[in-house]
Amino acid sequence: MINFSNVLLIGNGETLPADYLRAQAKQADFILAADGGADRALDCGVMPDIVIGDLDSVSPSAKKRLGSDKFIFVDNQNNTDLEKALDYLTKHNCKKCVICGFTGGRIDFTLGNFLSVYPYVNQIEICFASPNWTIYPLAAMRKFACKRGARVSLIPLKTCTGVTLKGLKYPLTNARLSWTRAGRSLSNQTTGKYFQITLKTGYMLVYTEEN
Repeated sequence: MINFSNVLLIGNGETLPADYLRAQAKQADFILAADGGADRALDCGVMPDIVIGDLDSVSPSAKKRLGSDKFIFVDNQNNTDLEKALDYLTKHNCKKCVICGFTGGRIDFTLGNFLSVYPYVNQIEICFASPNWTIYPLAAMRKFACKRGARVSLIPLKTCTGVTLKGLKYPLTNARLSWTRAGRSLSNQTTGKYFQITLKTGYMLVYTEEN
């Protein structure tokens, strides 16, 4: 039986260091590549369990190497390969998904990816990961493990109400954060090994970066 508890999802965006992607793969129970993300994975020595998408960017060599049984073709031009992948993971009751290779390159694709995960965040614990930062899409309460002194910025993409911060240098209690005035939600700092963010309504990106 396939274990979808902890999934690594690899896209065809920015080029990540091979050792970083291999380290992420070692922590995953299942590796899913979105279309051309299969080539990114193979170039780093990571073998996807499944490749999903409209399959217009994956190379013939990757198709030959992986074999036809590893490919799922989704004929839908009204959603992105990221959404196709997350639809697949939702159907299989995925609990946690680390997303790599969906930022960098074209800024319109990056922004679109941050917005498109919103319908999934209450079903799957999602994060966008890179060697230098991690971004968590958030629409409810979440507790984060961290190192003391790490930088944390909150980026509301939709007005957020009832925002309460714990474990950060500058706490908030039942605050309202708007995407039009983000000043007080940037460059916060962790004070211990955990911090917690609670919000009643809204949607934000939680950016973390270790100093």
